[in-house]
Amino acid sequence: MLIVDENAAGQRLDNFLMRHLKGVPKTHVYRIIRSGEVRLNKGRAAADSRVEAGDTVRLPPVRTSERAAEKTQAMADELARGVPARDFAVLFEDDWLIAIDKPAGVAVHGGSGVSFGVIEQLRMARPQAKFLELVHRLDRDTSGILLIAKKRSALTHLQNQFRERETGKTYLALVSGQWPANKKVLDKPLFKYLLDAKVGAAGAGERRVKVVSRDDPNGMPSVTLVKIRETLATGFTLLEVTIKTGRTHQIRVHLTSEGFPIAGDD
Repeated sequence: MLIVDENAAGQRLDNFLMRHLKGVPKTHVYRIIRSGEVRLNKGRAAADSRVEAGDTVRLPPVRTSERAAEKTQAMADELARGVPARDFAVLFEDDWLIAIDKPAGVAVHGGSGVSFGVIEQLRMARPQAKFLELVHRLDRDTSGILLIAKKRSALTHLQNQFRERETGKTYLALVSGQWPANKKVLDKPLFKYLLDAKVGAAGAGERRVKVVSRDDPNGMPSVTLVKIRETLATGFTLLEVTIKTGRTHQIRVHLTSEGFPIAGDD
């Protein structure tokens, strides 16, 4: 019998079981759920049922595939060897979350040609941590505050706050040129696409984002609020930028579309 702790609260039943039944094929996990052999608080439950802290989960005898378990462990060991532990500057930490200062040039997680990112390195640096998950994301070339949840309940609550726009995101951006004081709202749809891999040019196959017309069916509504912090004599403007939507590269693309690229991007 398994007892759900607060770190697992809110998970789907199938995902909860797969975390505990290492080496057991997914098909078998779903089979014992459908057959009613898995009991959640003494009753049958569907695979998408959510478990809560204190719930009891009864399982039938399950034979773990030794070969599968060895393969899983080998993959984990291989990953661990390739991910260097790294401590990032901690701005705030309590029992629920960590707020770190993510430097520019570092991806928040592995994928899309990136072997590892902040979250993988942080897990290696804190092997005793039972739970570490990204609450949100920042672009690889963006520096700023990144929130890491230390409990599943914190992850769920914080992500809900972001989803309901209860938590705002404000950035500082240094742009080339003298930003006009009357330009305060950028309301332009964005479209994410892949460069044609057949072209053979540099960057082929990469994800890109561009501004499209309002009647473009592929455009995603994107709103950015801009406020001048300081106009510099060197030909740059320091802006305070608040995004009302969280599109990929939204700030960079919106500012560039107005003729004011972020310093270094031009």
